[in-house]
Amino acid sequence: MINTFPMTLLAQVDDVAVFQTSAFSSDDTLHIEAFGSKKEQAEEKSRADYGELNLGLHVKDNATSVLNNRMRLLAAINEQMTDISFKNELCTQVKSLHWVSQVHGKHIYDVDATALGMEPMPADAIISQQQGLGLAIMTADCVPIVLYQPTSGQIAAIHAGWQGLACGVIQATVQRFRESGPISAWIGVCISQESYEVGRQVRDQLLAGCVETQSLTASDIENFDQRYVVNSEADNADKLKINLPKLAADQLKAAGVTLVGGLPEHCSYADNRYYSYRRQTHLNQPATGRMALVIVRGLSAHS
Repeated sequence: MINTFPMTLLAQVDDVAVFQTSAFSSDDTLHIEAFGSKKEQAEEKSRADYGELNLGLHVKDNATSVLNNRMRLLAAINEQMTDISFKNELCTQVKSLHWVSQVHGKHIYDVDATALGMEPMPADAIISQQQGLGLAIMTADCVPIVLYQPTSGQIAAIHAGWQGLACGVIQATVQRFRESGPISAWIGVCISQESYEVGRQVRDQLLAGCVETQSLTASDIENFDQRYVVNSEADNADKLKINLPKLAADQLKAAGVTLVGGLPEHCSYADNRYYSYRRQTHLNQPATGRMALVIVRGLSAHS
């Protein structure tokens, strides 16, 4: 049976693949339109809308449904892996996906050095060198990033909201790679600058954090506002729009990482196919779901 879990293959390099999930299948137009409809939500403000394929256990959705969605995701990944040739071999199996309890910090969960427990680790990055597993980061506006280093075979996944970007989660994760070889990165669907309005305090904390962690070049720090910030209201200096994905991309570059594929084309807030915490609050919903950016290393049939 074909698994119709809505996800997109963003990249395939060596025995590594990157997948982005969404809230609905692309042809489910009626549900997609209703998902972001103010009219729909005005009639039922108290109803949480988890879409079809919520992957977050922490948003008060039915736990059995979420775990079933995670199992479906793993099955769908394995279906795609059987159709993709890595190094002239078929990588036919991903045994498990690893998740964390994301806390908007810079703690890193090293899968290879940590005993697997019943509860997810509190962390905002995951790293591993093992074949046959995947690393998943959940988002609903924050910037998801995955990394791959061919020389070591290490992969990583990073959750980078504004707090993570301020405290240096990207830099901290890159420093955990064991070798000095090139590292490639991909950025998943997140909120665009046009949709991300915040107060000046967020901008100030972001800049201060980037200065403290030295996670940007001196030039990027000097031109911080010009590169990442615009005033959303000409007569209100406290209303700003910040470009989180561009800031993340520049932090990757400053850490010596090559961004592949550029910045994401879709905005999680503006595109109803994706989950958005900010859209949820603007529509007065009590909760919404989470999507995932996943990086996997396939287990070769000959391994």
